[in-house]
Amino acid sequence: MTRRTMTRQYNESINDDELRKLPLLQFEGRITLIDTYDKFCRAMDDIGKPDLLGFDTETRPSFKKGRRYKVALLQLADAHRAWLFRLNMIGLPTELAALLADKTVVKTGVAIRDDLKALRSLLPFEPHGFIDLQNVVADHGIKELGLKKLTAITLGHTISKSQQVSNWEAPALTEPQQLYAATDAWVCRQIYLALNGRESHHNQ
Repeated sequence: MTRRTMTRQYNESINDDELRKLPLLQFEGRITLIDTYDKFCRAMDDIGKPDLLGFDTETRPSFKKGRRYKVALLQLADAHRAWLFRLNMIGLPTELAALLADKTVVKTGVAIRDDLKALRSLLPFEPHGFIDLQNVVADHGIKELGLKKLTAITLGHTISKSQQVSNWEAPALTEPQQLYAATDAWVCRQIYLALNGRESHHNQ
């Protein structure tokens, strides 16, 4: 039996008043912060060969015209685990680049072109298996492209963006930063599942 024939209808947009009324959604699984190569090796063993990962990156915000920082953090998440790779400390190891180039592992995120460009500036690789949700949502009648509103429309929840412009190159990332980063990657996975007719965040 195929479930794709029963395509759910979504609202094409949502306004800020409606957004404020929605319950907050946060990642509740295990967060692993990777800031040394030893931790990196353990994390790669932990990730294994998943079918589907949520994907995102974070970069230190620049408040000076013409100054741009390198990507500082790469986030990957499955249903119950999130891995935060501190690229400003460990670089982009070849094993991680190989995962990003693996055609058999679906990686899904929002507006990923710039993310991939920034990652490839650290270590050249050919990305494969990536699905940008912005290229998918139009098929479902959704006109919004930002992650917060996509979460609201597809999952019926809002997410916090309070840490977005925090310092991602700080010596230590705060718990709110880690939770924000993990949620952003994980929720992309949940949206992908919802759009593909699989159940929402409660049981995936």
